[in-house]
Amino acid sequence: MSSVSRAPSSIVLFGPPGAGKGTQAGNISRVTGKPQVSTGDMLRAAVKEGSQLGAEAKEYMEAGLLVPDEIIIGLISERMMHDDATEGVLFDGFPRTIAQAEELSKITNVSLVIMIQVPDEDIIDRIVGRRMDPRTGDIYHVKFNPAPSDITPRLVQRKDDTEETVRSRLDAYHDQTKPLSSWYNEVSKDSDLRVISVDGRGSIDAVSKLIENEIGS
Repeated sequence: MSSVSRAPSSIVLFGPPGAGKGTQAGNISRVTGKPQVSTGDMLRAAVKEGSQLGAEAKEYMEAGLLVPDEIIIGLISERMMHDDATEGVLFDGFPRTIAQAEELSKITNVSLVIMIQVPDEDIIDRIVGRRMDPRTGDIYHVKFNPAPSDITPRLVQRKDDTEETVRSRLDAYHDQTKPLSSWYNEVSKDSDLRVISVDGRGSIDAVSKLIENEIGS
């Protein structure tokens, strides 16, 4: 991981699908004062604005293909030039591969990596049990947040929430993203980078407290 002279200091947050990254990112952003950066949000914004990178990304997205790393990295480079990024940003769910992490290190100094850990079976339990009310868009859970009995008959399970789909996403995570933990730990041996691991099995508030304690320690 190369050092970027005078570059802002950023945070990387990652973990398996369903670990609560999106939920925790908002609190981490509030605590640290670093704006939350999601590649999905950046892609949608670039497409809406009609920028050159947005137009290139749109072609891949409309074809149902993954947007190439070079476009993602280009969008991140542009995002880091915004006024609110002068002190670094919080990357929510990026990088997802070691190759992306290596490219990111050329753009910004990553000073903190937060990994939320949740066992696969707990992830499956969380996601497969989710149900959506098609009328309101509200999300419930058959075990953790049951819906009122009068609306239960109309609830649906999203196609991405089936066990087969979740296991496939977890396989991809273990193959592509989880190795980042070892990679960043290796990088931290010769740098000021901190890598922390947090148990994400508790309540939202409990996990937030664990992360805040780690950040402040």
